[in-house]
Amino acid sequence: MRIETMLLRLLKYLLPVVVLAAGALATRELIESRPKVETRIPEVEPPLVRAALLQPQRIQFKVEAQGTVVPRTESALVPEVSGRVIEVSPALAAGGFFEKDEMLLRIDSEDFELAVVRTRAEVAREVHRLELEVAQAEVARKEWDSLGRGGEPSPLVVRAPQLAEARAALESARAALRQAERDLERTVIRAPYAGRVREKSVDVGQFVSRGASVARIYAVDYAEVRLPVPDDELAFVDLPLDYREQSQPKTGPRVRLMADFAGRMHSWWGRIVRTEGEIDPNTRMVHAIAQVENPYGRTAAGRPPLAVGMFVEAEIYGRVARDVFLLPRAALRGVDRVLVIAEGRLRFRQVRVLRRQGEMIVIGSGLEAGEMVCLSPLDTVADGMRVRVDPQLVEAPEVG
Repeated sequence: MRIETMLLRLLKYLLPVVVLAAGALATRELIESRPKVETRIPEVEPPLVRAALLQPQRIQFKVEAQGTVVPRTESALVPEVSGRVIEVSPALAAGGFFEKDEMLLRIDSEDFELAVVRTRAEVAREVHRLELEVAQAEVARKEWDSLGRGGEPSPLVVRAPQLAEARAALESARAALRQAERDLERTVIRAPYAGRVREKSVDVGQFVSRGASVARIYAVDYAEVRLPVPDDELAFVDLPLDYREQSQPKTGPRVRLMADFAGRMHSWWGRIVRTEGEIDPNTRMVHAIAQVENPYGRTAAGRPPLAVGMFVEAEIYGRVARDVFLLPRAALRGVDRVLVIAEGRLRFRQVRVLRRQGEMIVIGSGLEAGEMVCLSPLDTVADGMRVRVDPQLVEAPEVG
């Protein structure tokens, strides 16, 4: 009994030790038999970017402006004589067209015809009077010579004052006749040029006074548009600047005028013919005058006339830049730097920006043909950073 008790007590102490030892051996076996883990640095792929393949281009700069069509020549139609209107041309109506020297208005001419008759009679009387004075002067000269007194007679003896008065009176009568004839011609008011009527304020039966406007007309051989050009845009266009010693006007650049009419966009071609004589002190703009020939001619099917008062947008074609590069604005980093992709790495490059034109920029120097410029926006950029360029994402910018 005592031996059994001792065995139980011994087993009580040895069993935990055996269990722990077996667990330690199993753990050691598991550790030694585990697969070996290879330690590797994770690979991060370079970002995929869009790029532009550079090709030198020839670009003509365009300066944009806006303005309103106005006539080159506008006049008030004013009679030079007074009288009652007896005839009005059908062309003398608001919007009517007329040709040069066409009769527009006729004033009652009866009084002026009578004035011509009276002045002609006055001229005839003065001619007769002068002839009498000439004859009397010849008689006086012969009487003086017959007396044999010798020497030159006094002017009173040979009627020189009376002769001079008769000649002056004849010239005055002839001048009055010319004036009466001119007044008679002025009873017919003719168009000074081919044009159009803006407004009319007279009709048949109305009495018009000399010097009072009866209509407003304007010429239709040319139309003009006053285009404001900002001071900083003058470097891109050759405006005709007039100098005091300049004899011939300088030919200006071409201009394209565009207007939306009846739901369609139409265009007309013209040319800058001059600039105004001063710079606007408030806006710092130079005003260029664009001129379009035959604005009311039917020159294109479906195109309306370039009517006075029409609001137009203009593109002035300026100087030509050669061997430059055109890029989207997204390519610019800061003021004057771009990211060039060389051997899969980004490199900052300083460039000279000639002009910012809409959503594009024109690069004058700092880049070479065949290089690639990054267009994608990147959150963090470092010089030498690796990137990937998908060939399908390479862009060729269009000429603007």
